Amino acid sequence: MATQAFDQETFAQAIEDNDTVIVDFWADWCGPCKRFAPVFDDASDKHPDVVFGKVDTEDQRALAGGLGIQSIPTLMAFRGGYLVYREAGAMSGPQFEELVKAVKALDIEKLKEQANAQQEGAEA
Repeated sequence: MATQAFDQETFAQAIEDNDTVIVDFWADWCGPCKRFAPVFDDASDKHPDVVFGKVDTEDQRALAGGLGIQSIPTLMAFRGGYLVYREAGAMSGPQFEELVKAVKALDIEKLKEQANAQQEGAEA
């Protein structure tokens, strides 16, 4: 699946509608972002079961600001609607491939149980 450009609406919809979503926050002036772009695009071709999205932080300032993006590139990964990874910095191809595999391997039911337990603990 090709990489998709996300705005505020499509970002939220992608997370809601898909099991696994990985998002790259970037800007055209960012050298590390430009070097990482082919790695991200290659992974999107290798993993058609994952939605790969890009957010241009210059064009989507409200979205990036609302998510507290302070450094780029920043990667976020979601499984079953839950944020499971967030880190600033570019990765090599092999590093990113390992991340994608790790995110896909997460047990979604276990994630839900942990999230519910944390929420119940916070309400107590």
